[in-house]
Amino acid sequence: MKPTPPGWPRISTAIYYDDPAAAIDWLCDAFGFEVQLKVEGENGAIEHSELVYGDGLIMVGGLKPDRFPNRRTPAGIDGGNTQNLMVYVDDVTAHMARAREHGATVIGEMQESDYGDDYWADRGYECVDVGGHRWWFYERLRTKGQPV
Repeated sequence: MKPTPPGWPRISTAIYYDDPAAAIDWLCDAFGFEVQLKVEGENGAIEHSELVYGDGLIMVGGLKPDRFPNRRTPAGIDGGNTQNLMVYVDDVTAHMARAREHGATVIGEMQESDYGDDYWADRGYECVDVGGHRWWFYERLRTKGQPV
């Protein structure tokens, strides 16, 4: 494979919000994302954004039905799940407390998943953000052959 453009991961995703500017602020406050790029148009409309968490990248935008008629938010499809996003964090307990403090709805309490010595063990939770998107946040506890 050819190398990716500088500062760009091999894969990223875009998620849509009714109020993308507010969602960007919330994602940074609640989940710890950092704004890498935010392009604002008329009246502060978000034309493009890139938020990073470590080497992961998401783009946050609005619906723009005139340009992108197929974009939907969970609210626009009766709360349906448009995608699940999974993020590895360093301290999942502290992350969950921070997310709750900022209004994330935890729908899957903290649990451990141990797939045995030949695989790995993780601890994590699932929550819903201010736009209705579902997120999983996990911390790796053990990799193959390492003790917990």
